[in-house]
Amino acid sequence: MDVRCWTFSIVAVVKAALLSVMPRCPWATTEPAITYHDEEWGVPVHDDRLLFEFLILEGAQAGLSWNTILKKRENYRKAFDGFEAEKIARYGKSDVQRLLRNDGIVRNRLKIAATIGNAKKFLEVREKFGTFNAYLWNFVGGEPIQNRWRTLAAVPARTPESDAMSRDLLRRGFKFVGSTICYALMQATGMINDHLVSCPRHAELGG
Repeated sequence: MDVRCWTFSIVAVVKAALLSVMPRCPWATTEPAITYHDEEWGVPVHDDRLLFEFLILEGAQAGLSWNTILKKRENYRKAFDGFEAEKIARYGKSDVQRLLRNDGIVRNRLKIAATIGNAKKFLEVREKFGTFNAYLWNFVGGEPIQNRWRTLAAVPARTPESDAMSRDLLRRGFKFVGSTICYALMQATGMINDHLVSCPRHAELGG
């Protein structure tokens, strides 16, 4: 067996063992939340396209469960051209009607309109700051904030950092970017490590 494959196998076994002894964060109890928790949530994201994807998905979640959005994630990627902001920014009335007929996504006219508008604002921010990544990560000083929560109840829904992000995004014309949505975005993209200290992912992500 290739040494790299052997090493990967050992790492996978160790991770599985840790998760059997140390519990995941209590919100991750079923699929697809379990896989998302173990592989994505809290991992620092610096790719503009993926940051835009999370911005849109977090906004789509408003009033719904994150698991609902995760189950529709692939449908969203297909419906919105892989979250390529340049393409979405050019959507017209026919695209809006197409999306409203797509039962694979959340068929909310305001959220669909916000996605198109946010794509345009995303491009403006990228033009001004060079990358959307540079703009967003500035709100945490460019480095992940490492929290040490022991219970899910202790995890806040918003912070001064998410308040600042929300205010600035709203000022620039973005929609569905309230502070709670921004905090969820920061958690998802690794700007904040909010895995509980009892969860093995907390330490794996630098906590």
